[in-house]
Amino acid sequence: MATHAKALTADQVKENFRRAGKTITQWAIENDYTRNEVYRVLNGQAKAHYGKAHDIAVKLGLKPSVALAA
Repeated sequence: MATHAKALTADQVKENFRRAGKTITQWAIENDYTRNEVYRVLNGQAKAHYGKAHDIAVKLGLKPSVALAA
C-alpha cells in the first residue's frame, strides 16, 4: 500500500482496504502490529512523528518514506 508517491488520507487507506477485501486487523497481523496501534494511526490518535506509529503510517501510505521525502 505504501507504493504511492503521494501520501494518502486515512479515508483513502480505509477505502483501499475495503476494495481489496482485507480488514485492518488482517493487515496489522501480517505486518506484526497490534490492531489498536494501526487504528490509533488511522484515526489520528497517534501523531506518527516517530517510532512504531511512524512506521505504520509509512507502510500504510499515510506518510512518504524517508527516501521519498529527501
